[in-house]
Amino acid sequence: MRQRKKDLAVMIALAALLLVMAVLWPKGTTHVLPVRTLAEIQRSGQLIVLTQNNPTVYYVDRHENESGPEYKLVKDFAESIGVKPVFIIKNSVVELMDAISRGEGDLATAGLSITAERKRKVLFGPAYQTVSQQVVCRRGGERPNRISNLVDTDLVIIAGSSYEERLKELQKKHPKLSWHATTGLGSEQILESVWERKIGCTVMDSTIVSINQRYFPELRVRFALGKKDELAWALPKGANELRQEAVNWLTAYKADGKMAKWRELYYGHVTLFDYVDIQAFKRRIKERFPKYRQLFEQAAEENELSFTLLAAQAYQESHWNPKAKSPTGVRGMMMLTWPTARSLGVKNRLNAEQSIFAGAKYFAKLRDNLKDELNEPDLTWMTLAAYNVGLGHLRDAQALARRQGKDPKSWHDMKMMLPLLSQREYYSTVKYGYARGSEPVKYVQQIRQYQQVLQQVLNPADVQIFVRPRS
Repeated sequence: MRQRKKDLAVMIALAALLLVMAVLWPKGTTHVLPVRTLAEIQRSGQLIVLTQNNPTVYYVDRHENESGPEYKLVKDFAESIGVKPVFIIKNSVVELMDAISRGEGDLATAGLSITAERKRKVLFGPAYQTVSQQVVCRRGGERPNRISNLVDTDLVIIAGSSYEERLKELQKKHPKLSWHATTGLGSEQILESVWERKIGCTVMDSTIVSINQRYFPELRVRFALGKKDELAWALPKGANELRQEAVNWLTAYKADGKMAKWRELYYGHVTLFDYVDIQAFKRRIKERFPKYRQLFEQAAEENELSFTLLAAQAYQESHWNPKAKSPTGVRGMMMLTWPTARSLGVKNRLNAEQSIFAGAKYFAKLRDNLKDELNEPDLTWMTLAAYNVGLGHLRDAQALARRQGKDPKSWHDMKMMLPLLSQREYYSTVKYGYARGSEPVKYVQQIRQYQQVLQQVLNPADVQIFVRPRS
């Protein structure tokens, strides 16, 4: 705890220094700070990393730990040179690229495509991933299937992105091609707006699209926009020594098979769960549920909660598959992270009994943190939300509710507040930052539906819908 406070103090001091330098440094200067040598970085013990707060780059997870695909790569690289990464959030691609070109960090990472325009401003490290720029629309909406069709399409993209650079190139051959470039929306918000029919179509990297299709299944890829792009870290001009170190590290990282494991962890299972319809759920009640029913009943009794709620939650987490795993590393029937599982006494997350009892215990622990301020059924729904997104992010959403005159004790109001955690204007003002806030809302709704169906199928007189109050 003391070390975390020390690290936080260092980060705050560094951010303050960078802010002062940015204000006082003469305009037009190439670098706010001199490019640091590898030896200087190692002596400082820190690698200063500029990034963005989103699910394919860097975020704080439900256990209040730093996480994300880009975070993992940079952390591993930093460890290889004997330092700790310190992440500084930038609000837009334009701001990020301007900052790294001025030398405000040692490197920048945010799923950055290598482009001709950007190469004039920064030095790129080795490519670590290949993506396609995809034209994405909503099922039942606009259906462009070639570039010429985009002329009549309501197209919205991120300003200063590689997508805009590609469209400008295409505009030379298709002068009527037009689009709206926004700095106020992130990639997830734009895709959600397409899904909500507020926007006709957008252009987005294939990795971002594949992850978000799990949450917005009606999104459709219409076609790829030209050749594939390579993603790489951006460094200030002159950071040749650090770049060469990154080249050597990535070569070894690939040779050791660690890069393949990274891809599998974050992108290998983006369609792991198919979120089946109610008929499939009913079929699994007959085929899978009987094997685990007694465990659900015992764990629920021990932790004073409804066994149908626990079973419904387990189905939402894993479809009652004790060997399930997700891209973020959670595993087992109740999809626990290894640190959480270990803290709950679990030795094998793939053991159904251990996972179910640990999941119930973890639910009860979260509920105990909330029970003095909430009443049923809000207590149950918000405990489920905390299980999914993390107690810290739930508290952030409650803080937003208070600011907006909403009731932080009402799940009805919290359903409107949680999705705001994915919008920059809100998550930048709270303690734990970005979260995919719409996910816990859907998570709770789905569990409620599964519980109702399960109760209907079982129909015992003593089935309880909500968490039983403690005596």
